[in-house]
Amino acid sequence: MSEKRVLMLSSSKVGNEEYLANPRKMILPFLDKVKTAIFIPYAGVTMSWDDYTEKVQQALPEIRITGIHTLPNAADAINNAQAIIVGGGNTFNLLYQLQSNDIIKSIQNKVNSGTPYIGWSAGSNICGLSIKTTNDMPIIQPESFSALAFVPLQINPHYSDYQPPGHNGETRAQRIAEFCVLNPDTHVIGIREGSGLLLQGDTFTLIGELDGVIFKGNQQQTIAANTALNNLLK
Repeated sequence: MSEKRVLMLSSSKVGNEEYLANPRKMILPFLDKVKTAIFIPYAGVTMSWDDYTEKVQQALPEIRITGIHTLPNAADAINNAQAIIVGGGNTFNLLYQLQSNDIIKSIQNKVNSGTPYIGWSAGSNICGLSIKTTNDMPIIQPESFSALAFVPLQINPHYSDYQPPGHNGETRAQRIAEFCVLNPDTHVIGIREGSGLLLQGDTFTLIGELDGVIFKGNQQQTIAANTALNNLLK
């Protein structure tokens, strides 16, 4: 049985709520008695990593947050972590930094052995097979698009059906459909803001109050909140 415990949140906030106000309801019970965590701020581009870490610390005062960038050795920081938290921002920069610091394997090994992992937005995007279904601009080129692969599928955070009036660009569903044409055997899960995916061992669930969407090939299926998705792990 898998020991992985991974919380993949769509976003850091919902609507006009305070930063991490909604995710706190899922983060704190998930961490349970864990009181310290390594924070990876690499997705931050327009905010300094120090400021980003402090912002998360203020939003989660119950947990002692340490920015990985402040420690002398990133791999050692991961190996000694009680929990790993990865924030949102630009997914390409996040993956680039993880690869540059050579900690992809360290994170995978640590999480595979049971250390809790929490990510939102870009931090959730990298939990799938690759970052090919991110919404972000490729502002920097990582070595590859391959990600942490905690789940054998693709994730699309901030999923929305909204089409602004007069906007003639592709919808989110159309963009994901393009991926599915070229990768017909791979599932993609669109998770809306305020929702997330919870992996605990061999149990995989859509959590929150909003439905999600699963894409595969030319099929699209709406899934209700709190639906078990264990079959997608096979």
